[in-house]
Amino acid sequence: MNIDETAVQLIRKSIDTFLAKDMKGWSELCDEKVVAEFPFAPEGSPARIEGRTALYEYLRNYPNFIDVRKIPTLRIYSTDDPNVGIAEWSVSGTVIGNGNPYEMGYATFVTIQNGLIVNYREYWNPIAFLKAMSGSRFDGSGD
Repeated sequence: MNIDETAVQLIRKSIDTFLAKDMKGWSELCDEKVVAEFPFAPEGSPARIEGRTALYEYLRNYPNFIDVRKIPTLRIYSTDDPNVGIAEWSVSGTVIGNGNPYEMGYATFVTIQNGLIVNYREYWNPIAFLKAMSGSRFDGSGD
């Protein structure tokens, strides 16, 4: 943790950690009381997760279900507040269980405090997600 990091720097680090499939490392970039919000989460999936441990439990199996191979687009924007950053990014990969392509675009809003993510809000397309997954889930919900 580097408390002098800006939100833009921490977003870049979080995306690199995500691409490395290090969900534990990704969650460690978050504050113990982080709030993660997924406003477009499909029915049965959490739209809000509170706490680092809960967020890690939600994400830990992601690499076993979706093999993200590259990030074709990445734009990270600073704001007037160095503790707030925005990223537009996309991933390209494969759903491991069914071989379907996984192509997804994201808009992510991040707020940091003391060098850690305290709020993570991510928008993505649940219809494309469900189509790619063909009914399988990485988060264990809906089984």
